[in-house]
Amino acid sequence: MNEMSKIEVDAGLAAGVDGNDGGAQSSPRKSRTRLIVMLSVPAIIIVAALFFWLTSGKTVTTDNALINAPVVSIAPEVSGPILEVRVSENQVVKAGDLLFRIDPAPYRIALMQAEAAVSNARVQVAQLGGTANSKDADVSSKAADIAARASDVQLAEQTLTRQTALMKQGFTTRAQLDSAQAAMNAARQARAAAVAERQSALATAASARAALGTDADGQPPAVAAAMAQREKARLDLTRTEVRSPINGRVTQTDRLEAGNMATMSLPLVSIVGGNGYWIDANFKETQLAKVRIGQSAEVEIDAIPGHKFKAIVTGIGAGTGSQFSLLPAQNATGNWVKVTQRVPVRLTFTEKLERPLVAGWSAKVTVRVAD
Repeated sequence: MNEMSKIEVDAGLAAGVDGNDGGAQSSPRKSRTRLIVMLSVPAIIIVAALFFWLTSGKTVTTDNALINAPVVSIAPEVSGPILEVRVSENQVVKAGDLLFRIDPAPYRIALMQAEAAVSNARVQVAQLGGTANSKDADVSSKAADIAARASDVQLAEQTLTRQTALMKQGFTTRAQLDSAQAAMNAARQARAAAVAERQSALATAASARAALGTDADGQPPAVAAAMAQREKARLDLTRTEVRSPINGRVTQTDRLEAGNMATMSLPLVSIVGGNGYWIDANFKETQLAKVRIGQSAEVEIDAIPGHKFKAIVTGIGAGTGSQFSLLPAQNATGNWVKVTQRVPVRLTFTEKLERPLVAGWSAKVTVRVAD
């Protein structure tokens, strides 16, 4: 029993010695791991703080941004029933493509009436020209009459002078002298009448010439007015065909149906432009201290994840969004609560877009305000 106990004690001591050696070997490893963990956490914090310090103030970001595109409302410039519709919702069109046609029959008739009015005006002008020429002839005739009456007056004056001299010498009678005096008075009256008739003929000819006055293109006023009406009728006829003014996609075609009445100046369809997109980003007023026109920016569109579009700041709003709302805030009345306002900032894409965008898409904008 003693020997067995001694052997067990020796075995226990040997096992104790071996256990202490394993603990001594694992302890440095745990210490190193613990040290690495303790140092890595402050290092990460320091690196994050350093990155934040280096990048803070360099950019401003907002996710309150929308994609916009030019939208043209198409309204007919003449009224009438819609005869034909050539487009449908979301159809892609080019500038000059026919959208719809209005019944042209009334406008063809109006053009024919205008052309007839031009012809009638030219006939009237020709008649006025004949009248003016006739009055010019009358003026020439009256001038000849005045010359003849002047000769009569001269002859009557000479006869009266001779009769007066003969009367003094006693070689004529009182009756012959009185007759010469009367003849001279009659000749003078005839000359005065001829002069008055010539003045009247001159006035009539001038009036006829005034009616034949010409405009800058050499046309009489009556003819020019009729031609202007004809051009308006021709223009109205061409306006019965409504065409697209830009490239884009057709939308809001609910009222565009054959048989419906098209009313002048009432929009029937809209076209969203296929190019010229821009971004309207609504930044907080506290973010605009360093924002300037010409600064570069990145745009992330929610509908196109994973791609950052290059853009540039092209405009900063002249007022906040609430200032131009239907009911702008009145801070001078009621209980005023300060609310941070937003200011629209416009950005334009600086890279070529590989696909068409949709007006109204949401976006996130980051503007680089400092290098």
